[in-house]
Amino acid sequence: MTEAVVVGDVMLDSWLAGPARRMAREAPVPVVSVQKVENMPGGAGNAAANLAAMGAEVRLAGAVGDDEHAATLARALAMRGVRAELLTVPGRRTAHKNRLVTSGQMVARYDEEDAAPLPRAAEERLVAWLREHVPGAALVIACDYGGGVCTPAVRQALAGARQLVVDAHTLAPWRPLSPTVVLPNYAEALRLLEEEGDDADRVGFLLSRSERLLEATGARIVVTTLDGDGALVHAAGREPYRTYAEPAPPHLTTGAGDTYAAAFALWLAEGATPEEAADAAQAAAGVVVRRPGTAICTRHELLRALRQQDQAVLTPERLARRLDAHRRGGERIVFTNGCFDVLHRGHVSYLEQARALGDVLVVAVNSDAGVSRLKGPGRPVNGCEDRMSVLAALADVDYVTSFEEDTPERLIRMFRPDVYVKGGDYTREMLPETPVVEALGGEVRVVGYVPDRSTTAIIERLGGGR
Repeated sequence: MTEAVVVGDVMLDSWLAGPARRMAREAPVPVVSVQKVENMPGGAGNAAANLAAMGAEVRLAGAVGDDEHAATLARALAMRGVRAELLTVPGRRTAHKNRLVTSGQMVARYDEEDAAPLPRAAEERLVAWLREHVPGAALVIACDYGGGVCTPAVRQALAGARQLVVDAHTLAPWRPLSPTVVLPNYAEALRLLEEEGDDADRVGFLLSRSERLLEATGARIVVTTLDGDGALVHAAGREPYRTYAEPAPPHLTTGAGDTYAAAFALWLAEGATPEEAADAAQAAAGVVVRRPGTAICTRHELLRALRQQDQAVLTPERLARRLDAHRRGGERIVFTNGCFDVLHRGHVSYLEQARALGDVLVVAVNSDAGVSRLKGPGRPVNGCEDRMSVLAALADVDYVTSFEEDTPERLIRMFRPDVYVKGGDYTREMLPETPVVEALGGEVRVVGYVPDRSTTAIIERLGGGR
């Protein structure tokens, strides 16, 4: 389990909802009869809650006041599996954002907060805590929203982080730390560049300034988030990479940036490329913007969202990383392989049976050269890309990849499936893959097939004009 530390401005998000049946006498505003109150961690607390939901072991550090909101926030974090070190600062108010909603529409918001820098005693306690926990963490996320927690001393205490991800309204003070990742939105990027920008073509403007963004932040990766326009990933030595978002009403986007940062940081820490981390982060944000309130995205929901995107066909290397994420989520991986040259009812029945043996079904397809070696001249009838696309369209198939070798042994070692499936009249002793699968802790299963259904027979009938 990936160990993560989150530090920064924590807050309590309260959502008050109820019907509005009349207007107030005092002013032209609706009178809302509050029937439901939901309290959720916000800010750094939301980032931590999302990390925990995605499978990380999370420690959170922040400052609160000596008030009832601090206790409510602590309970909300504990319910979401976050170990929180909330430093109580006497006389300080816990940051509290209240949103009033009626008929799905937010009609008012009012905030209670203090933004003064931490007093010296609280700062020293926080720095000591960070020096104890940061060195052992795989990733650190700093959430600096101007709430007074990320003082110069606190920033300096993060200098030894293995992976430092910074989500800050003002990025310039973080440059000396050379963060791994920074995640400015468009307005924050403009302030950093000291330019007015081009609102008519935000993407083009930022693409032309990739190098400047990297230099100005001192970061290895800059992710510029563009709300409904997705995001751009700027990384040294790589072409900028864009992800796309499904537009959502503004009142449903609360906290989506925290979710994005959490997913990007976690995927990167777990070995993903910046592009893969961006895909995961965009998918996670897409999950929460469909929900009211300050929502979180679980690992299962994120993986399901990634599968629903056009990412069923993957290279073996990229798929191996994706399967590692499924495995960490406790899902059972089933693997099979074949030519699948002309897909028929026997194939479909066989894949249905394979899918029933686990949670994720992976199908590896022999390359065109591999099929030719196995089946002879004139095969395959359908090229590899076509065969993979057809398989990916089946409801029971989660992922498809291809391999050049005559056996899938290399893929079995990469994917480490819980179950390896073959169809037909084999026995497990007949399969050369059995020793490899079992040495890796998996099992081999042979499932039935539909009699008189084979690709070779179909092709022979077609050749005979029948």
